Amino acid sequence: MKESIHDGHRQRMISRFLLDEGFDGFAEHEILEVLLYYVIPRADTNRIAHGLLERFGSLAAVCEAPMVSLLDSPGIGERAAAYLKMIPATSRAYNVSKVKNVRVINSTEEAGEFMRPYFIGCNVEKFYLLSLDSAGKVLGVTLICEGDIDRALVNLRKIVETVIMYNATRVIVAHNHPRSVALPSNEDISCTRKIKNAMECINVRLLDHLIYSYGLEEDEAEGEYVSLAADNLIF
Repeated sequence: MKESIHDGHRQRMISRFLLDEGFDGFAEHEILEVLLYYVIPRADTNRIAHGLLERFGSLAAVCEAPMVSLLDSPGIGERAAAYLKMIPATSRAYNVSKVKNVRVINSTEEAGEFMRPYFIGCNVEKFYLLSLDSAGKVLGVTLICEGDIDRALVNLRKIVETVIMYNATRVIVAHNHPRSVALPSNEDISCTRKIKNAMECINVRLLDHLIYSYGLEEDEAEGEYVSLAADNLIF
């Protein structure tokens, strides 16, 4: 088979990644370029990567773009679009796998770091329940609902059933504000109080409600969060 004019460049880029043990020294278009090698075998992925960044603005925005928008981008077919969509999902699964070894949570900071991976790259609002025993041992993490926070109230029965299933005595709830700041809304506060009241009915303590944001600024890329308990918003 005739060697592509891009093969030598591709091998140099891959060797650079392997020798440097990562993408730390790469520009965003170079990261995209290398990733696309594996689904676009012969085309100039450097040009395609530049086009994606010009259209969407950042590496994160490319990977989080709707499937239909990716398919409408020059050089991107269904296979490449699906591959790009897998990147944040894989990152989320990877980081969730890392925190699964955490057995005990005894502070807001520990809870915040433990729940952070569950919201990586999420374009929709997700609401999780973290069940704990009296010593802070992690009993389980349950996705209660996806969508706006009102659905969490609709699923209040699921929250109670999950707590009873785990025989939990303490719980923490967490949800995200996709593409927005991690500030509690009136609905967030109202929802928290209703969950707290429901927990008190079954002698379970609501320790905190964490709100995450994978914000619009680059320095928020790892996801900031606020604690309603730390802000004295759980009464």
